[in-house]
Amino acid sequence: MDVFQKPKDIDEDILNNLGPLAALAGVWEGTQGLDTSPIRNGQTETKFRERMTFEPMGPVVNGPQVLYGLRYATVAWPLNQETPFHEEVGYWLWDPKEQLVMRCFIVPRGIAVNAGGKADLEGKGFDLSASVGSETFGILSSPFLDQAYKTVRYNLKVMFQDDGQFSYFEDTQLKIHGRDGIFHHTDQNALNRQ
Repeated sequence: MDVFQKPKDIDEDILNNLGPLAALAGVWEGTQGLDTSPIRNGQTETKFRERMTFEPMGPVVNGPQVLYGLRYATVAWPLNQETPFHEEVGYWLWDPKEQLVMRCFIVPRGIAVNAGGKADLEGKGFDLSASVGSETFGILSSPFLDQAYKTVRYNLKVMFQDDGQFSYFEDTQLKIHGRDGIFHHTDQNALNRQ
């Protein structure tokens, strides 16, 4: 948390229990986003701006397990447009005993993802992943998406920069009906605290 400005109006005790997620608490905006997505005969790239809101919460007690986390929402707009092309809501969770970060989210296209990965408290970021069929860190899709654009793997890399930004690279791997191989639907952005 050293390189980050302390979020305003957030209880210090809650921040102390968020582990590596403490750096994300607050509101962030980025205008350097790049989305690579499939189109009929190839792919397209969309430059976008994005707003992420992370609200601390917890503890969440599951018997002997105690989690702390962030409620979050993301909205992304193509540059110079007012209608969003992507939204999602969910939770980022920290399990201090297991040193595990989890991201559970829903996209209003009919998909839910529960991704996770180990995190080092002294590190400059962390990696999360989920796979279709996993009973722990998995992916569920609506019947349409499961047939037409089946998400088979999800990878996320979050990086904290020395200048106070955070950035991410997201790779959603799709099996698209009628195409051979896997399509890598990627998103990336660098965000600043507001």
